[in-house]
Amino acid sequence: MNARTTRTLAAALSLTAALAISGCSSDSDGSGDSANGKPKMTVSGGYMPEPVNDKMAGAFMVIKNDSKTADKLTGITSPLSDDLQIHETKDQKMQQVHSMDVPANGELELARGGNHVMFMGLKNTPKVGDKVTVELHFEKADPVKVELDVKERTYNAQNSNGH
Repeated sequence: MNARTTRTLAAALSLTAALAISGCSSDSDGSGDSANGKPKMTVSGGYMPEPVNDKMAGAFMVIKNDSKTADKLTGITSPLSDDLQIHETKDQKMQQVHSMDVPANGELELARGGNHVMFMGLKNTPKVGDKVTVELHFEKADPVKVELDVKERTYNAQNSNGH
């Protein structure tokens, strides 16, 4: 072998080793399940419109499930309120539900005019620019902590990001 072939072979072996190592630390089977076999949830676009008073507020986000295992959002906790509720909107009527499905390889969208989270009896009234911490609880997946940006009351994520 000449020096060029040896270098090419060494580079190819290094690349193969690097890919193998990175494959071990990620979802090499493509399931999206974490090492403990539970689905792994990610959250994006989380926000809360500035509350009008200290009685209640809504929260919106997209919960993504990149695994082959369906799951359910079963609860939410936050230092801002001791009473957080999951609300479903059907036929323009809002009702509290105990859980919401997060489909396998899919997402649960919590958005204005649709399904959402309600904070009841706020301990204080956050202002635009503040962040509100919540923890999402699932039937199978580990809890996920999320910081919600407090936005203007008229803010609508669908209008701001081209959805």
